[in-house]
Amino acid sequence: MTRWPFYFLASLAAMPLAARELPPKPSVADVIKASQASEWRPLDPASTLYLELPAGRVVIELAPAFAPNHADNIRALVREGYFDGLAILRAQDNFVVQWGDPDEANPRKPKTAKEKLAGEFTVPLKNDRDFTRLPDRDGYAPQVGHSNGFPSARDPKTGQAWLAHCYGMVGVGRDVDADSANGGALYAVIGQAPRQLDRNITVVGRVVDGMPLLSVMPRGPGAMGFYEDAVQRVTIKSVKLAADVPEAQRSKLEVMRTASASFKAVAEASRNRGGPWTKVAAGHVDLCNVPIPVRQGGT
Repeated sequence: MTRWPFYFLASLAAMPLAARELPPKPSVADVIKASQASEWRPLDPASTLYLELPAGRVVIELAPAFAPNHADNIRALVREGYFDGLAILRAQDNFVVQWGDPDEANPRKPKTAKEKLAGEFTVPLKNDRDFTRLPDRDGYAPQVGHSNGFPSARDPKTGQAWLAHCYGMVGVGRDVDADSANGGALYAVIGQAPRQLDRNITVVGRVVDGMPLLSVMPRGPGAMGFYEDAVQRVTIKSVKLAADVPEAQRSKLEVMRTASASFKAVAEASRNRGGPWTKVAAGHVDLCNVPIPVRQGGT
């Protein structure tokens, strides 16, 4: 926080309103431009998925600290080629895009991965070692913030932490049974954050690049946005781990470290927007409205 000297404040009070112009507040773009190289991290190839669609690549970063068993199982599914040739099944307006096996009568069976896993809706606080708390109040959790690039929440009374359903977050589709999923059906949030789903579904990661490829999918005409006709579905070319892709073919991306000073400045710039366009600064920011910057990295 900037502390102005008393004589400055006194002189400011004596000025006409038109002359009381404080230094302009930095924008998110300004903060990113001024950030240091050390405040960015590369994606871990062992936890990065490339969802290849006819229109291009969607890059997903897994969050094994919050869903270790599902992250392992998704890696196994990917390495056995489980998703290759499956499809985008559903695009529900202001909600999610989901992909997986469209054949409910004769579904594809995993070869090496597990068919079912226990739900990982929350994890012990000790699993979340990189939490940076936002000071703003939240209606869904006692504390919210960011954990190594992911929007997260926690409850110190219960000792639990979890990932939040913000735009771009990736979750595991399931049936009524909490332990009925294995990561073979995944979805990405494309609408207003459905935080009411927090702690009811295993959230496994976040789309860090390629969201426009998912958000522009034609909305499905069936119930909950499912495509009723096979021709409406988009076929998945492949899903691969970045670690299994030749280095020259990998997406070179970096995520701003959410424990860094620059990220705290990003949150502040989102909380109190400056510039001539903003007439009333909110003085508050919702967890899901804090952007997590991603940029092209080095070689």
